[in-house]
Amino acid sequence: MRMSDIIEEFIKELLQDENDSIEIQRNELAEQFNCVPSQINYVISTRFKPSQGYYVESRRGGGGHITIKKMNNSNEEYRMHIINNIGSKLTAHEVDILINDLLTYNIVNAKDAKLLKVATSDNVLRLPKETKDEVRARIFKNMLLNI
Repeated sequence: MRMSDIIEEFIKELLQDENDSIEIQRNELAEQFNCVPSQINYVISTRFKPSQGYYVESRRGGGGHITIKKMNNSNEEYRMHIINNIGSKLTAHEVDILINDLLTYNIVNAKDAKLLKVATSDNVLRLPKETKDEVRARIFKNMLLNI
């Protein structure tokens, strides 16, 4: 596992243990994982976005802290929240993260997840880079609306 994956799993476990809301100190977490604070920022900014069902608030000064809250919505609300927050472009890596979250929270089953992954893969989307992520986002959104 990569360090980013380990940090993400740790934060998700904390969220489960603390009823979907935590407050963490960026520097303390970085020390715990023997990494730089910017690694913590990277994980939070890429894996705990509103489109993935999280609300993040960051406070600077006095040691600074980050509050992460998991939004508790029904499956349909969560799916619509993701669709509305994806934006016009979506990378293959972002699709992987979203699919993992959808599986984790039982929004989609394994068969649907595989279809989402295959339909939005780079093997299927043999397009110029500047249009590939736009097409991927449209396909992903449309499939989520229809599963």
